[in-house]
Amino acid sequence: MYVKVRTIDGKQEAILTISKLTEVEDFKREIEKELNIKVELQRLFFRGKQLENGYKLYDYNINLNDVIQLMVRVQIDDTEIKATSSTTTDFTTTTSTTTAASSNSEKEDIDNSNADETLVEAESLYYKPGDAVDCLDQTYGAWFEAIILKILKKDDKLVYNVQWEFDDKAPPFNVPESSIRPRARCLIQFEALKIGQKVMINHNVDDPKETGLWYDFTILKIDKKRRVQELTGTLHIGRDQPLENRKVNPKGEIFAIEKPKLLVERNSEDEQYMISNGKRRRVQASCTTCMDNPRKKCRECGCRVCAGKEDEHNLLLCDECNLAYHLRCLNPPLTSIPEEDYWYCPECKNDENEIVKAGDKLKQTKKKTNENSNSKRDWGKGMACVGRTKECSIVPPNHRGPIPGVEVGMCWMYRVQVSEVGVHRPHIAGIHGRETDCAYSIVLSGGYEDDIDNGDEFMYTGSGGRDLSGNKRTAEQSCDQTLTRMNKALAINCNAKLNATNGATAEDWRGGIPVRVVRNFKLAKHSKYAPEEGNRYDGIYKVVKYYPDTGKSGFRVWRYLLRRDDPAPAPWTKEGKARIAALGLKPMYPDGYLEAMAKNKPNKKRNTLIEEENPNVSKKEGPPKKKQKREAYELESNVVKFIEEDQENVKLWDECRTTLSDGKTAFLQRVSERFTCPCCLEIVYNPITITCAHNICLSCLKRSFSSGVYCCPSCRYLLDKNYKMEVNEPLSSALLLLYPGYEGGR
Repeated sequence: MYVKVRTIDGKQEAILTISKLTEVEDFKREIEKELNIKVELQRLFFRGKQLENGYKLYDYNINLNDVIQLMVRVQIDDTEIKATSSTTTDFTTTTSTTTAASSNSEKEDIDNSNADETLVEAESLYYKPGDAVDCLDQTYGAWFEAIILKILKKDDKLVYNVQWEFDDKAPPFNVPESSIRPRARCLIQFEALKIGQKVMINHNVDDPKETGLWYDFTILKIDKKRRVQELTGTLHIGRDQPLENRKVNPKGEIFAIEKPKLLVERNSEDEQYMISNGKRRRVQASCTTCMDNPRKKCRECGCRVCAGKEDEHNLLLCDECNLAYHLRCLNPPLTSIPEEDYWYCPECKNDENEIVKAGDKLKQTKKKTNENSNSKRDWGKGMACVGRTKECSIVPPNHRGPIPGVEVGMCWMYRVQVSEVGVHRPHIAGIHGRETDCAYSIVLSGGYEDDIDNGDEFMYTGSGGRDLSGNKRTAEQSCDQTLTRMNKALAINCNAKLNATNGATAEDWRGGIPVRVVRNFKLAKHSKYAPEEGNRYDGIYKVVKYYPDTGKSGFRVWRYLLRRDDPAPAPWTKEGKARIAALGLKPMYPDGYLEAMAKNKPNKKRNTLIEEENPNVSKKEGPPKKKQKREAYELESNVVKFIEEDQENVKLWDECRTTLSDGKTAFLQRVSERFTCPCCLEIVYNPITITCAHNICLSCLKRSFSSGVYCCPSCRYLLDKNYKMEVNEPLSSALLLLYPGYEGGR
């Protein structure tokens, strides 16, 4: 296989063909040959781990076309010493600057302290100590209940020393006279409101239907027609943050804003109102689980383990999830607060066994590696043992019939690619199926001498009857085959009653279960219908009959007659070749394959392919080649009908339709990109089109709501907790027609 080595700065890159069992030391020597970087100066990193000597690439799960980061150590010489000195000087300068800034900050604090000392007690014409007032909190921009403790004076300006009434832990603080006003006490009926009036209402900015904080509100419109009374106007958050055209539901509580009254004009009723009654206005709860009830146990605002809220000084907050834990409730328990600047709870803390520091050995895992075995055999540098880098999720593994988006005539260089797109999932086996269900696909590779290929019809030999011990890929027939496992699965595809003794023949062979057929280039020795290279998808075939027979080896084999039943022309016919050219189908290679092959085995054909795949590659000037006109894809009438009905996604469908001229494959690719669920990253199933015009799977949205997340995962558009989840039926129907069978994998 091949991997990429790239320096941290991205200036140097090399492609190396290696085996998974290549030693790290040998790998570094190969890098030295390619990039001229000495082994002792190399530090290699992959997925956060440093590659250490004494291990193989397999131990780090390095796979095909993976990128390994290369950090180059700097040689110690006079130049580096000078550079280090310069860096030290810069650091010293920076430190001095920081210290100076810190000193200035301290000086400012001292000045503030001195400023506090210059404040002297004074009297106000409107307030006196002990008055209950509303105070503007600059953090939230809302009004909260407070009590005046002192009245001070500085530079002929009054400063009020107040304390929050319902927060005993908060220290007193100073505010200007503009931030306080008499405590609101008069409720206004909804019918008595007037346009232009400024009142105080309760509003939740994040969730308007929930209890929030108290803000000033200027009324611009009053809606009395609906059952729910609604106001439209300007919401004043603090002094400088008005939210215009804001719709609010006051929920029956609207307070008049009280104006300050001279002390000499106060009467007994006014004095009564300026004394706190100990009752608090309803406000948004910090914890929605226990609603801030101090006597109720809660794992959200209390200890995550015991749910208790006592001993707050021993509650330790996690820096990741912000949940609290009693020191005594931890396992093992702690006796004191950790001295570190950060602490993570057991649920958020990474497993230390998975963290490998530079120079440390790999942690032992349960995975059996080549290091634990006595085998000295190397797997080689080929592609046979390369694992899948992705998996087909459009349809389930037991899907029958064509794969959406896969055209007849498509060709892949390696079997692993055929597996990744879902056409034939096994890497090596010739039959993919289930003994209790049927066969889904087969590969013709010329592995059995009894196979006969006539293109539209071929004789296929079942599996088994060979001794493949010793990790062999193929061997001579050494025993009889039986109608079990994959042989039985392929027999079930025949439209006839299963007969394990004599076989059976289908009277209506077209009524059988479809089988996807892939032809391998190795079949070319026995058939003229095989592709020149790679593995080609040749469409749907049906099993006409199956029966036992004596093979050329003298042992009993099961033989199957399969006949083509696909509307698309066969790839070897004139019509089929024209269709492949019109669709622009070319052999598909793994990512980075052409680049790696051009480097290691340069030849004219591969270089030409690279130039076609990468137009930016320089090539000799010459007359421009005439491009093959691609066959435009025409949507079926029923698909068009559902697309036209899906008015909520008109823009997305218009973007998809721009690719119709490039063929069906390009169109389906664009549809899959535009209608991907942001949660599961698959094509949306039972799609919900949210008000913000994003699409999400019904199951994903339900899962989000059950986790307490009530917003669009794409743009964070806020949704109501009782949001009605209605499936977009036109979109769902269109996707089911374009990707038949994809719902089976969901």
